[in-house]
Amino acid sequence: MGNSAAKIIPPPKIHVAILLDGNGRWAASRGLARSEGHRAGVSAVQRVVRAAPALGIHTLTLYAFSSRNWDRPTSEVDSLLALLENYFRAEAHECAAKGVRMRVIGRRDRIPKSLADAIEFAERVTASGRNLELRIALDYSSRDAILRASCWMMSSLEVSDREFARRLGQVTHAGGPVDDVDLLIRTGGEKRLSDFMLWECAYAELFFTPLMWPEFDGAQLKAAVEDFFGRERRFGRLPESAVAS
Repeated sequence: MGNSAAKIIPPPKIHVAILLDGNGRWAASRGLARSEGHRAGVSAVQRVVRAAPALGIHTLTLYAFSSRNWDRPTSEVDSLLALLENYFRAEAHECAAKGVRMRVIGRRDRIPKSLADAIEFAERVTASGRNLELRIALDYSSRDAILRASCWMMSSLEVSDREFARRLGQVTHAGGPVDDVDLLIRTGGEKRLSDFMLWECAYAELFFTPLMWPEFDGAQLKAAVEDFFGRERRFGRLPESAVAS
């Protein structure tokens, strides 16, 4: 007698990108320095990294420091970069133990050497991780990356989406082509992309929440992912109901 049980098909693995917005406003609403908001934001990063693999997320890209953020007060920039450096050094071994691979995307020619060394350390220690690829966008600008990849492509005989994605991965230190973003989350109540992964987000589902980033946790990430899986993604095609009729 054959097995009549229905075959269980696991949900697809997805790429989630998050704009970590609202650290400063969270701190200001509590009478704290903006640096305390960024510090609280690190705890939120730890929470979502722990929750991500069980939710079917294979790649998690976090927008930590935009190229435009250099225009902020020097004291805030220095504090944020020091916080990032400490994060890479402090979290590397724990991420490695949990199978989390850390990568940093963006430019590396303008950051302090000590931060660049911390990035290299974290990427080396976690290189064998397979449960989750955690990508931190630092001194990142999608427009800048697209422009530099386009200039590189001018000398190439091959022009295709895949080849351009490969070049884009190289100029941002992503290690090659990266899967398109499936779900883009922005905290803090704003509703814009802010020069974040414009190429990779061409068909991303967008999820906006008024919660400030320090308030975001695994439950909020789960709610966003469940909302994503409840949507019908058509990629320019007709809805299934229209095809059936």
